[in-house]
Amino acid sequence: MRATKRKTAAKDTIDLLRLVRTEGVGPITFRRLMERYGSAAAALAALPGLTKSPIAAADDAEREIERTTKLGGKLIFWGDPDYPPLLAMLDDAPPCLAVQGDVGLLRARSVAIVGGRNASANGQRMAETLAAALATSLVVVSGLARGIDAAAHKGALTAGKTIAAIASGLDVTYPPGHENLQSRIAEAGAVVTEAPPGTTPQARHFPRRNRIIAGLSLGVVVVEASPKSGSLITASIAQDAGREIFAVPGSPLDPRSRGANDLLRQGAVLTETAADVLANLPLQPRASGQPRLPLVLAEPPPHRAETPDPDPSTARSSLLTLLGPTPTAVDDLLRRCQFSASAVMAALLELELAGRVEALPGNRVALSPSAES
Repeated sequence: MRATKRKTAAKDTIDLLRLVRTEGVGPITFRRLMERYGSAAAALAALPGLTKSPIAAADDAEREIERTTKLGGKLIFWGDPDYPPLLAMLDDAPPCLAVQGDVGLLRARSVAIVGGRNASANGQRMAETLAAALATSLVVVSGLARGIDAAAHKGALTAGKTIAAIASGLDVTYPPGHENLQSRIAEAGAVVTEAPPGTTPQARHFPRRNRIIAGLSLGVVVVEASPKSGSLITASIAQDAGREIFAVPGSPLDPRSRGANDLLRQGAVLTETAADVLANLPLQPRASGQPRLPLVLAEPPPHRAETPDPDPSTARSSLLTLLGPTPTAVDDLLRRCQFSASAVMAALLELELAGRVEALPGNRVALSPSAES
């Protein structure tokens, strides 16, 4: 009986990972498939009729699971009890996380400290001091980059726990030179990524890493960030998700402080000490933030007239006509095409898997850049 249960659990994990790694199945599409079909196995069985993309092989999924386990990591899928609840609130939360270290920290009350890589000595000292003070009561989250991120991790390790969200696989350290720091964090805290082992970080991976930092945290503290810093992307994601934004003021003569100073002009909490963060950190994300909207629409009101549902090809064609490069709310599509919610969602799912439509946070969709008109 126990052996059977272990095999079933292993197969469920393999099926989930295959679905995650199948080309065209992004975070939002993954959720729609799971909510429509109820299980990864059922979704995989339906995929050949929905997409021409090859489905990820079971052998590849098994190898990834084995490599992750050998690295001391654990895979957590969206919907699992261990999945961090604050991160799950994001529309595009990663469907799968690989975690080294204390998985329970991902559910703890956390605050992020982020900033520029070319940080000044004063900026690094500020980040380290803040992190050490905050780590006595919170988990400090950052991105393992040079400068402010590294200082925040080091400060937190002197007094408590820290989480490093990385853009590479668990077996790849970036930037080079942070091997010892990453190892210390894995032993005393947690390292988390959505990338499979062996992944070397590329530019497109860092915004995904940034959303993990923002999603895990109740607030984001920005220390020394230039106007085009990735730290401001993290702050923007956090703000959209209803998290509190904090900024450490800096000299107007230092270009490294312009991003944080701009945040202060936009209403971020001025932060000089840990007390400024603790006094303003909410218990839960603000209701005014952008919550995750239902991915399966309710059926339309009874009084609204509907046309009979068309065949699938006609539904797809009608939706493509209504869509453009500008994001459109799915609710608006439903009102304009007059088809049932189930027909619209089925057609959108097929178009997403075919690469014609892009699913976006906020229950919105748009034509993919490569889609034919």
